[in-house]
Amino acid sequence: MQEYQAIREQLAARYGEIRERLLKIEGNIRRTDQPLNADFAEQAIDAENDQVLDALDNSIRAEMSQIENTLARIDRGEYGLCEICGDPIPLRRLEAMPQATRCVACEERREA
Repeated sequence: MQEYQAIREQLAARYGEIRERLLKIEGNIRRTDQPLNADFAEQAIDAENDQVLDALDNSIRAEMSQIENTLARIDRGEYGLCEICGDPIPLRRLEAMPQATRCVACEERREA
C-alpha cells in the first residue's frame, strides 16, 4: 500500500478540487447569489444554463464516486490488481489512470 501513497495523495487532492467545484455548481443551481429573473427570455437562458450545470454536477459526482471506490480499493489492498484476470496492473498505467481497474489486455478485450 505504501507504493501507492503518491497516487492516494493525488486522488485525495483531486477529490478536494472537484468537491469545491461541485459546491459552487450547487450554489449556482440554487441561485443562492441572485433571485430568479422576472424576464421570460432570461428565465429560458437560466433554464438552459441549469441543464449544463446539472450535467456538470452529474459528471463531477461520477468522478467523485470513482475516486471513492479507488481509495477503498487501496485501503482493502485490492488496488493495482486487474479485476478481471487478477494480474498486476503496471504502475505506469496506474499513474496515468489512477482509477484503472483492468490491465491493458483485459481492457482491450472489453473494448473489442
